[in-house]
Amino acid sequence: MRFRHPDGTTVHLAYCTNVHPAETLDGVLAQLRDHCEPVRRRLGRDRLGVGLWLAGDAARALDTDPSALRGLRTALDRRGLEVVTLNGFPYEGFGAEEVKYRVYKPDWADAERLEHTTALARVLAGLLPDDVTEGTISTLPLGWRTAWNAARAATAHSALRTLAERLDALEELTGRSVRVGLEPEPGCTVETTTDALAPLAAVGHPRIGVCVDTCHLATSFEDPHTALDALAEAGVPVVKSQLSAALHAERPCRPAVREALAAFDEPRFLHQTRTLTGTGLRGTDDLGEALGGAALPDTGPWRAHFHVPLHAAPAAPLTSTLPVLKAALARLVGGPYPLTRHLEVETYTWQALPPELRPRARAQLADGIAAELALARDLLTDLGLKELP
Repeated sequence: MRFRHPDGTTVHLAYCTNVHPAETLDGVLAQLRDHCEPVRRRLGRDRLGVGLWLAGDAARALDTDPSALRGLRTALDRRGLEVVTLNGFPYEGFGAEEVKYRVYKPDWADAERLEHTTALARVLAGLLPDDVTEGTISTLPLGWRTAWNAARAATAHSALRTLAERLDALEELTGRSVRVGLEPEPGCTVETTTDALAPLAAVGHPRIGVCVDTCHLATSFEDPHTALDALAEAGVPVVKSQLSAALHAERPCRPAVREALAAFDEPRFLHQTRTLTGTGLRGTDDLGEALGGAALPDTGPWRAHFHVPLHAAPAAPLTSTLPVLKAALARLVGGPYPLTRHLEVETYTWQALPPELRPRARAQLADGIAAELALARDLLTDLGLKELP
């Protein structure tokens, strides 16, 4: 979906396909048929943006076989779909029964992360619509914090500088500009937008910036305006933004609230949980750890890294951080010019929701994704953007 900003800029809205597990190119092609096109039809659009997630095997197949890349481009065109952004965070196994810490491997101190992201950039350059010259990729925020040290940081910074050089060369070769954004996430060495400033200064290249995920922003209790103003002041580009909402519990000290939270404690993904105290941010790596004892103070609100559907906040006594998303979006695209031109709805946890909230059929999932995109569309038009055909 495309929108015209009042300054004349085109802003793209997509939804991320990491909600549909696929490790191979055949799986990606099936996603387009079984999920993406039905969502487009529900929205009554001739064209729908999708933010593709390409696992390592699928990315290699597309990067090494020009005919396979042409075939994917043809399939996108035939189904009324377009790609301007990729999710390069998970490398493989995102649809496994247990993902947890595996999603952070390989990290940016591992050469495979550089090669994978380079392949994604080449693939994206070949998938961009004919009238679009800029693509974006979101990526791991360097690595998980516990194994990080100065040596790994130096290796990661060098890898990102090499990536930037390769992206420069790619633009010279193809005329297509690709930028990559570190996606701050709770528990990683780059947990917040503030944490991103030093490593990005070390890399020192405008092709490498930040992907602002509004669920992660909210989970870390970052104020959207403060965070985005700091990035702008530091000259750090917001490469893209993922529109998502976290799980919010206002009074976690109450037994009924803890019981409601426990329904979201599931085995597939990490649900890092945070609270803001008088001495700063406190947190646990997973929701069960927070619920299981005194690891997290419960005198103030808790927020958990659980991407809940944008249009359907959990029932009381829980809610979502949709207000944080709205505030961030107002700052991102509601001003005299957009801070980013690529927006991506990313709710990958539909099948991790409590059983009574999960879609029971493919059609229900398509209905839910379409409803999320419709909400995002309405937020954009309320900010003065005009939906384009």
